[in-house]
Amino acid sequence: MGSRPYRRRLAWGAAALLVAGIAVPAAASAAEHHGPSDVSSRTPKNAKNVILLIGDGMGDSEITLARDYTVGAAGRLNMDKFPMTGAYTTYAVDKNGKPDYVTDSAASGTGWATGRKTVNGRISKTPGTDKPMTTILELAQRNGLATGSVTTAELTDATPAVLASHATDRSCQGPADMKACPNDTIAKGGPGSIAEQSVNHKVDVLLGGGRNRFDQKITEGRYQGLTVTQQAEKLGYQIVTDAKSLSSARAGKPVLGLFAPGNVPVEWTGKSAAVGGTAAQRCVTSNAERKAGTPDLESQTRKALELLDTGKGKKKGFFLQVEGASIDKRDHAADPCGQIGETAAFDRAVKAAREYAAKHPDTLVVTTADHGHSSQIVPLEANPPGLSSTLVTNEGQQLKVNYSTNTPGQSQEHTGTEVRIAAQGPQSQRVLGVTDQTELFTTIRTALSLR
Repeated sequence: MGSRPYRRRLAWGAAALLVAGIAVPAAASAAEHHGPSDVSSRTPKNAKNVILLIGDGMGDSEITLARDYTVGAAGRLNMDKFPMTGAYTTYAVDKNGKPDYVTDSAASGTGWATGRKTVNGRISKTPGTDKPMTTILELAQRNGLATGSVTTAELTDATPAVLASHATDRSCQGPADMKACPNDTIAKGGPGSIAEQSVNHKVDVLLGGGRNRFDQKITEGRYQGLTVTQQAEKLGYQIVTDAKSLSSARAGKPVLGLFAPGNVPVEWTGKSAAVGGTAAQRCVTSNAERKAGTPDLESQTRKALELLDTGKGKKKGFFLQVEGASIDKRDHAADPCGQIGETAAFDRAVKAAREYAAKHPDTLVVTTADHGHSSQIVPLEANPPGLSSTLVTNEGQQLKVNYSTNTPGQSQEHTGTEVRIAAQGPQSQRVLGVTDQTELFTTIRTALSLR
C-alpha cells in the first residue's frame, strides 16, 4: 500500500529531471539496482565457487574518484551494481591483541584469510606467538576445491601472500629476503620464503608480477641451488610470461604467470599531485613502461576462471582471489591518474566475475578493499596544505583531489576508516550492515561449506 506513492514520486522525479534537460543515466535505472528480493528466490543456499575481488586501498573516496572521472557523478561502476552492500571495519592489533586502528595490507589480508586479527606486517600468523593460522585457501584445498590468486602486484606481496604462506614479516618474499624471518627459514625447520611457500602449496593458478623474487636461488632444503621458478617447474607448473603464453595455458597442470620483474606497471599515467596543485589535466590512458603483451587484470581474471572451471574445479568448485594492487600504490605516490586507471582496470575484472556468476548462480562474488587510503575530493576553490591535482573528467568538468595524510615528499598513508563490501550469490546477505573484516572469512567458509 505504501509503495505506490513512492513509485509515483520516483516517476515524477525522473520526469522532472528530463523536463529540466538533465539526462537520467541508464546506470541509475531500477534495472541496474537489483535488491535482495530480486535474487533470493533463485540464489542457492550454498556456493560451489567463490570469487573474492580486493581493491587494495580502495576506500569510498577512491571509488568515488574513479566513478566521477570515468562514468560521471550520476553513473555507476560495475562494482556499484551488486545487490548486497555493507561496510566492514579494518583495524589490526598489537602483540597483546589491543586495537591498532590503521592496518597495513598484511594484517588486513590475514583478517579475511584466517578470520583472526594480527599485527601489521605479519602474514597469516598469530600476533603474539607468531604461529601459523590456517587460511581460507588452505581450507579450500583440504576440501578438494581448485584455488587461484591473481594480482597486479608481485605474487609475493602482502595481499596474495596471506592465502598461501605464513611469514613473520611481509618483507620475506624470496629466498634472499629472509632477514626479518629467521625462524621461517628452511634451515630452522620453517616453510621458507613467501615465493617458495606459494608454489609448494600447488595453488592451481598464480598470476601476477614478481619475476625477480622467483628468479632468486634457493639456498636451503630440497630445492637448494634451483631458482623458485625452477622449483615451480619441478612441481609441474606451466610458466607463462605474457598474454600469448597465458592464452596457451591449459587446465590439468598448475599455472604460474610472471608478467613483470616487480609490480605490473600501471595502465594510466599523468602528473602527480603537487604542493599548490597542478594545472587541470586529462589522464593519459597508456604507460610507456608497460611492456607490450602484458595481460590486463580483466583478461587474467577471465583466464583464471576458465582454468579453474575445469578438472577438479568443475566437479568440486573453486576459490579465486583477484587483487587490483596498485590503486594503493599510486595512492601512496599521490598519483591520481595512475590510481584511477587501476581502479577502472579492477572494475573491468569485477565485470568479468559478475558475467561468470550470471552463468553460474552457485557462485558467490564479493568485492571489497583491505583498507582506506588518502585521496579526497575537495572543492576547486580549496587550497590544501598538502599535495593536490586538478583533473578534467570525462564529463568535461574539473575535479580537485587532495593528498594530505603525510608531509609532501613522503609516502601518503593508509587511513583507519571502514570500507565498502558488496556481494552477490549464496550467503551474500552476510555482508549487509557493518561487520568486521574477519567475518569475511566466515562468510566464504559458510558459503563453501568448508570443514
